[in-house]
Amino acid sequence: MVSTNALSCCGSRGLVAAGRPRVGQFKGAVRSALLPGRITQLRAAAEDSVQQDAASQIAQNAQEIAQNIELAQKSASKRLQRRRQQLTYQASAIAATTGVGALAILATYYKFVYHMGGSSDAAAAAAFPWADMAGTLALVVGGVVGMEMWARWAHKALWHDFQPGWALHKSHHEPRIGPFEANDVYAIMNAVPAIALCLYGFLTPTMTGSLCFGAGLGITLFGIAYMFVHDGLVHKRFPTGPIAELPYMKRVTVAHKLHHSEKYNGVPWGLFLGPQELEAIGAGPELDRLVEELEARSGAPSRK
Repeated sequence: MVSTNALSCCGSRGLVAAGRPRVGQFKGAVRSALLPGRITQLRAAAEDSVQQDAASQIAQNAQEIAQNIELAQKSASKRLQRRRQQLTYQASAIAATTGVGALAILATYYKFVYHMGGSSDAAAAAAFPWADMAGTLALVVGGVVGMEMWARWAHKALWHDFQPGWALHKSHHEPRIGPFEANDVYAIMNAVPAIALCLYGFLTPTMTGSLCFGAGLGITLFGIAYMFVHDGLVHKRFPTGPIAELPYMKRVTVAHKLHHSEKYNGVPWGLFLGPQELEAIGAGPELDRLVEELEARSGAPSRK
């Protein structure tokens, strides 16, 4: 006789087995009902994410474009401002050179006409003061060379080591604002003795006057050459044309830039003989190397 417990167990198993298909059907129905909505949610989330990424990328690109436009505008404005400054200084340089040069030529002519008493006949021509003329020419050369030596000494002793002098000269070692700088005062200061010597020599019909006149002209010529080479060629304050291609001018340019780098404690202190100063302290190979780099950048053939 089968026990009651056995019958109960069999009945329970039957009920569980019978209920399994119903549970599976229920889960399937729930999954079928929820899956489309979940897919829709995931799709919407993905689209939102893509849109956000696209909007972020567009905003970033727009910001970069705006920054590039701003940088381009600033660069163009700086170039325009620099060009205006160059034109201003160039006009000043040309006007000063033309005016001083014409005045020097006229002064030289009238000085010796004055020596001749204003006459142009054969007797006066025979009495032309050739010795005075020779003395004047000698002092012109002496004035040019002497100014290079003076500039070398004054540059170090008065403009760098002497604090009041450095107060003006330091503007030349800092970024320049505008076409002029405080250091330009030294050009005016050097013009004072040149004008004084020329005026005294013009009014004094003696050998002493001729020598003073020549010295004043030499200082003047040095000042004009210094302005074109130092201000124009080296520091690009105005365009100087073909003189930039002269081999020795390239050495002068590089030598003066080494002065500004202070690599050799300020040497060279002079300008036109700056390369010789560097060679004297054993920096000639460095000068040669930098000149070759300059020529390589400009596409010019190397010259030693």
